[in-house]
Amino acid sequence: MSDASHPDRRPSVDAAPIELTSEPVVLDQAAPRDGGPTDSSAPSGSEDRSTAPRWSRRRTIVLGAILTLALVAGVGFGSVGWRILQEKDATLSIPPEIAGLRQDTSMRARETADYLRIGFTADIVDTDESIGVVYADPDAPDRSVLLFGGTGLVWQPERDLDRLFDLVSEGEGTIGDLRTVDAGPLGGVMKCGTSRGDGGDIAICGWADHGSVVMAMFPGRDLGEAAALLRTIRAAIQQRG
Repeated sequence: MSDASHPDRRPSVDAAPIELTSEPVVLDQAAPRDGGPTDSSAPSGSEDRSTAPRWSRRRTIVLGAILTLALVAGVGFGSVGWRILQEKDATLSIPPEIAGLRQDTSMRARETADYLRIGFTADIVDTDESIGVVYADPDAPDRSVLLFGGTGLVWQPERDLDRLFDLVSEGEGTIGDLRTVDAGPLGGVMKCGTSRGDGGDIAICGWADHGSVVMAMFPGRDLGEAAALLRTIRAAIQQRG
């Protein structure tokens, strides 16, 4: 079959020639809505949205929860770390008088204080220094205060204070009504209880922070009076830094 019957297949002699240019050919470029020139400043290598990774809503929520937990944990650790740095370098002194009480230097008092101090250092914490002292009340010989403890880096103050109460209960009898009380401006934890033994009831209070653990026995005093007196004693004997 001859091509003469299909004259439309022949190229028109009047068709404009194809011009070659050095500019890249852009396919399917949409014209701007306002009819202005196209924006040639858009990066040619931008990633197609259809191939970009898609973050599901669930993944976003999980990631947010992980970041929140990490932030909370960091804040908590920072708070504990600051308390350790603030409290770890503690020292204890033994002034001759505190709150109307006077240091008892008799042989019996010194033996009792050494007994308590040695028991503390052997069974509680690895101390940098330890103390043991008896303070006598000049107006009431039966209301002496027996004080013992030590200083050192204490990682878990409440745990070590509880261990000290357990140690005392083995020698002095069961400690009942054990409660947490106000530790005062020096912070840490303070607890008080009542030792019930053959010699009668004795109020016992102790404090612990990241630099010290100390306990005192208060015969002839109730828990409220003992806690207040220990806060006064602590303010007089404990220093930091």
